[in-house]
Amino acid sequence: MHIEGSVALVTGANRGLGKAYADALLAAGAKKIYAGARQPPGAADSRVIPLKLDVTLSADIEAARQRCGDVNILINNAGIMLKTTMLSEPSAESMRREMNVNVFGTLAMIQAFAPILAKNGGGAIANMLSVVSWFTYPFNATYCASKHAALAVTDAARIQLKAQGTQVLAVYAGFIDTDMASELADGDEPKTPPRQVAERTLQGIREGVHHVRADKRSEETWDSVRKDPEGLEKSMQQAWDNRQQ
Repeated sequence: MHIEGSVALVTGANRGLGKAYADALLAAGAKKIYAGARQPPGAADSRVIPLKLDVTLSADIEAARQRCGDVNILINNAGIMLKTTMLSEPSAESMRREMNVNVFGTLAMIQAFAPILAKNGGGAIANMLSVVSWFTYPFNATYCASKHAALAVTDAARIQLKAQGTQVLAVYAGFIDTDMASELADGDEPKTPPRQVAERTLQGIREGVHHVRADKRSEETWDSVRKDPEGLEKSMQQAWDNRQQ
């Protein structure tokens, strides 16, 4: 589908990757962008409409559904990462919080807006996932669990929404140069510019693809997952063992 002239809704749009999505949509000629966030951002461009939207609150989602009936692109970008190992004391609570945003929030947005997209010709849904949708990084394992689940939600939605002409994309990246990833990545870990992720996502929408590997790390990780999954698992074990020494 074309980005030019489209109407998009971006969740988590107040900073970082969400802001990059809004900026990339503007540059690509979108007609209107609803910028959803718990604390809506200010907007210098009249095409950007601030929208109070916490994806864990059904009342916010319903208000957005009522207000944003012209949407034909939904970008589920809102996310949370709590850097919790699986067997640590707070892991259950961390996983609940991450699942609420990363999985149930994404699901609720799809359920709310799928009928709107159908009415508006099908459109597209892009779900921001991660390379850890494919493997488990032990230092943020509860987040990995949420991204595994979010991938399942994405794949299932794609199957169910094909008949109404809605494209559903899964977007993968490694460490993105945002506050979220910077807190976890090592100082010398290469980070992907948010604008690159956003632009590759929009290109995926244009081309009608299902999976967008938005940076070098996602390409390399996908190659490892397919060719040497045991080697990838061993590297995670080694990283864990080294950290314990």
